[in-house]
Amino acid sequence: MAARGHVQDPNDRRLRPIYDYLDNGNNKMAIQQADKLLKKHKDLYCAKVLKAIGLQRTGKQDEAFTLAQEVTALEPTDDNSLQALTILYREMHRPELVTKLYEVAVKKVPSSEEYHSHLFMAYARVGEYKKMQQAGMALYKIVPKNPYYFWSVMSLVMQAISARDEKLSKTMFLPLAERMVAKMVKEEKIEAEAEVQLYFMILERLGKYVEALEVVRGKLGEKLTSELLSRETKCMALYKKLDRWPECNALSRKLLLTNPDDWQFFLSYFDSLFHVIDESWSPPEEGEHSLEGEVESSVAQAIKFVLDRISAEETKGSRQLRGPYLARLELIQRLRQRGSPEEKELGEPHELMFQYFEKFGDKPCCISDLKIFLDLLAPNQHVQFINRVMETVPLTAPAEGAIALPADTKALQRHLCVVQLARSLGLHHAMDREHKLSLIHELKTRYRHGLEFGKSSLKTELQYSDVYCLLAAHVLIDMWAETGEEWSLWQCLGLLEEGLIQSPSNAQFKLLLILIFCRLGAFEPVVDLYSSLDAKHVQHDTIGYLLTRYAESLGQFAASSQSCNFSLRFFHSNQKDTSEYIIQAYKYGAFEKIPEFIAFRNRLNSSLHFAQVRTERMLLDLFLEANILSSLEENIKSMGLCPEEDDIPWNDMRDNRDLTVLASWDPKDRQLSEEHRRWSLEEETLWLRIRSLTLRLIAALATLNHTVEPNNSQNGVECKPNTLRSLLKQLHFALESGKSFSERNVQYPFLGPPSTRLAPALASGCLQCQTSAFQFVSDVYDLDANGMDDTTAVQESIGNSLKSLLVQLKDIFNKCKGDLLEVKDSQCKTKPSILENLVFFVETISIVLWVSSYCANVLRPLKSNLQKKKKKKKETHTAAPPVFTRYQEYVASLQTLISEVLDHIKGLEITLAALKLESLSLEDSALSEAERKFTKAVRGKVQSSYQHSLQEVGELLKKRLDTLKSLKI
Repeated sequence: MAARGHVQDPNDRRLRPIYDYLDNGNNKMAIQQADKLLKKHKDLYCAKVLKAIGLQRTGKQDEAFTLAQEVTALEPTDDNSLQALTILYREMHRPELVTKLYEVAVKKVPSSEEYHSHLFMAYARVGEYKKMQQAGMALYKIVPKNPYYFWSVMSLVMQAISARDEKLSKTMFLPLAERMVAKMVKEEKIEAEAEVQLYFMILERLGKYVEALEVVRGKLGEKLTSELLSRETKCMALYKKLDRWPECNALSRKLLLTNPDDWQFFLSYFDSLFHVIDESWSPPEEGEHSLEGEVESSVAQAIKFVLDRISAEETKGSRQLRGPYLARLELIQRLRQRGSPEEKELGEPHELMFQYFEKFGDKPCCISDLKIFLDLLAPNQHVQFINRVMETVPLTAPAEGAIALPADTKALQRHLCVVQLARSLGLHHAMDREHKLSLIHELKTRYRHGLEFGKSSLKTELQYSDVYCLLAAHVLIDMWAETGEEWSLWQCLGLLEEGLIQSPSNAQFKLLLILIFCRLGAFEPVVDLYSSLDAKHVQHDTIGYLLTRYAESLGQFAASSQSCNFSLRFFHSNQKDTSEYIIQAYKYGAFEKIPEFIAFRNRLNSSLHFAQVRTERMLLDLFLEANILSSLEENIKSMGLCPEEDDIPWNDMRDNRDLTVLASWDPKDRQLSEEHRRWSLEEETLWLRIRSLTLRLIAALATLNHTVEPNNSQNGVECKPNTLRSLLKQLHFALESGKSFSERNVQYPFLGPPSTRLAPALASGCLQCQTSAFQFVSDVYDLDANGMDDTTAVQESIGNSLKSLLVQLKDIFNKCKGDLLEVKDSQCKTKPSILENLVFFVETISIVLWVSSYCANVLRPLKSNLQKKKKKKKETHTAAPPVFTRYQEYVASLQTLISEVLDHIKGLEITLAALKLESLSLEDSALSEAERKFTKAVRGKVQSSYQHSLQEVGELLKKRLDTLKSLKI
C-alpha cells in the first residue's frame, strides 16, 4: 500500500487511518473506518475501494468485486482511487481490469504523463505488446523523453518474439524496430547504454551480425560500460557467429594477456585456434593479421603462448592464478582428442596434475579443477598418482596403530582433496569389505578430528571436515548397494544426523538424509528436513521432486498435501512476479532482460514438475475428500476439471529438475549419464500421462449422470460416454507403453533421480484394476441407456466385471502382506513396498467405490421400476435378474475385504509397537556410545513414521468402509 500518490488535499488526511489499518493487516477495522467515512462523504471513491480491499482480504471476494465495479463505472481520475483499484485488481489476479481503468483516465486527462505511464505498465502486466507500442509512442509525443521512445521500440521487439509466424517478425516487426532506432542514431539522440543494448539485440535477432559488430566496435559501443569487458565479450560472440575465427583468436589472445585467469577466454582461444588450423588459414604478407591484431595459427604457437602464461605466473611467487595451469591440461586433452603428437611437448599429465596439486591442493576448488582431467591418467597410473600426492600432505606423525592427522585446515584440505580424487578414480569402489570398513572408520575419525578447527564457527557455517562425513556416508551406501544389508544404511543415517548437529546448515547432509529416509519408506522426518533447506524461488521446481515423489506413495497424506503446497505456491506466484520483473526492466532500461523473463515464465509454466504436482494434488484431494459420487462431483466442479480438456503442454514440456544436486565423487562409469536423464524424463512423462488420464477419467465418471428414462437422448450427457471411452483407450495405450518401459528394468545411480511409481504400480496390479473399473462404467452406462430388456449380454458382462474387480482387489491386498520391519538374527530389514502397495490399494478402492456408487445409482431405479411392474402384474414368484443379486454379493464381499485390510493394518501397527529396535545390534558393536545414540534416534524416526503412515491409511480406509453403506440397492 506504499504507492498512494501525493495529492495534498483533505481527503489524504481522512484516508490515512484506513491505509494504516490495511498496512498493519487489521482489515476489519479498515472496513469499519471506511464505512464511517462513507457515511459522511458518500462520493469519496477511494474509501469505497479501500473498503473493497479489506473485504477481499477477509475472503469476501464477491462483495469486494461488486464494490470495485461500482467505482470503476464512475470512471474515477483521482490518483488515490486509481492506485487503490490497481492494488485491488492485482490481488484479485485480474490485471486486465487495470488497463480499462487507465484507458478511461487517459481519455479524460490526455496530457497526464503519469496516467499514460501507468497505462503502459498495465499493458505490460497482461502482455499486450501492440497496445504497449502505441502507449509508448503516445507518451513520447506528450513528453519527448528517450526512455518512452525506446519503450515503444522494445514493445515492437516483444511483438516479434511472441509472433507465431517467424517470417512476420523478421520482415515487419524487427525491421520497423531497427528503423526507429536507426533514426535516433542518425539524429544523434542516443543517450544511454540501454538504448545501444536494444539496438544490438535487434540487429542480432535480424541476423545482421556485421552491422551489430560495427555498432559494438564504433562510437556507440563506447557506451557499453556497465559490465566488465562488455564490448569485448559481445565482439567475441559475433566473431563466432560470423565464423571469423582469426579475429576471435586474436581477441581472446589479447584478452588473456591481461586476464590470464578467465577460463571462458581460454576456451574461446582453443576453439578458434583449431578452427583456424582446420581452415588452413595463413597470415597476410603485409599489414595486420586481423582487425583484432596478431593471430596464432599453429599448435606450436599455442603451446608457447600457454607456457609463457605459466612462466609469468611462476615469477609471481605467491598468489598464483590457476587459469594458465589448467589451460595446459585443457590443451593436452584437446590435442589427445585430435590424435596430435605435440601433446608430449607440454609434459606428462601425471606429472602436471601432481604439480598442480602441490600448488593448489589446499584450495577447496582443487578437486573440481582436476576432476575433469582425470581421464588423462592411464588406469595403471591411478594408485601411483594417489600415493604420490598423499606423500606431499603434511600430517602429524601418528602413534602406533593410530591415524596420521592434519595439524591445520590447509593440511586437512589437502588430505580431503586426495580422498576425493581417490574416490573419483574408483579406488574406493574397488576395495573389499574389510578395507571399506577400515576406510569408513578412518573417515569418521578424520571428520571428528577436523571439528576441532571449526569450534568457533557460526551455526550457519559449514565445518571444515564435513566432506569426510559425506564421503563416509557414500562408502556406507556403496556397501548397502553391493550386499543389500541395511545395517550400513542405518549407520549412514546415524552419521549424517550426527553431522547435522555440528553443521545445521549443511544442505548436502539434509538432501542425503531425505533420499535415504524416503528409500526406507519413512516420510515423516523428511518434511522438516526439506523445510530446513529453506528452498527459495526456482529451487521448488529444481529440487522439489525429491519431496513430492515420495509424499503420497508412503501414506503420509497430510504431509503430502503440505509438500505439494510448497511447490504450487511458487508456481502460482510466478505469473504475477514475472510481470513485476518485466515492469522494473522497462523502468530501468534493462531491455535485454525482458525476453529472458518471458522465457523464464514460459519455462516454468511448461515445467514437468508443475504438471506433476498439480495432477497429484488434485488426485490426493479427491482420494481424501470425495466419499461418494455426489461429493466427487462437487469436488470436480470446485477444481474446474473438464475431462475433455488436457491442459498439460506435452509438446513443450520442460524438465527443470536438478538431477545432480547431491554431491558425488563417483567415477564416470558410475555417474548419471545422458542416457539416464533421457530414461528418467521418459519414465516421468509416462507416469504423468497415466495419472493425468486417471484424473480425467474420474472427472468423466463424476459428470456421467445416469439417464432418468431409458433411451432418453435429451438428457444432455449423450456425448459423455464417448469421452470416457476415448480416455479409456488412451489409458490402455499409456499402460502398454508403461509396461514396455518397465520391462527395460532401468536402474539409476543411487544419487541420481528416483524412479517413479510406475513399476511398483504395475507390479501391484492397481493400474490394471483401475482400468477394469473404468471399463465397467461403460457397460453400466449401456444398461442405463437401454434398460433391463434386451441387455442380457450386458448384464452378464456386468456380473463378470464385479467378480473380476474383487479378484483383482484381493490380489493387490495379497501384495500388502508381510511386516514393514522384519528382525532376523538381530538384523533389521525394512519393506517399504508394503506401505506403497497399501497406498495403491487405498487409491484403487476409492476409484472402485466411485464406480460402484455410479452402478448403484443406475441399478436402484431399474430395480424399483421392476418391482412396480411386478406389483401391477401381481407376479410374485418371478425371479429378479441376477445382476441385482450379484451386485449385492459384490458389495458384501467388498465390505469383508476392506475389513480384512483394516485388520491387517491393525496387526502391522501392533507388531511395530511391540518391536524393541534399540535392542538390535545392527552391526553396531564397533560403534561408540554417541554413535549408538544417533543410530537409535533414526530407528525411532523410521518406526514412528511407519506408525503414522499406517494410521493415516487406516483412517482413510475406515471412511471408505462407511461409504459402502450408501451403496446398497
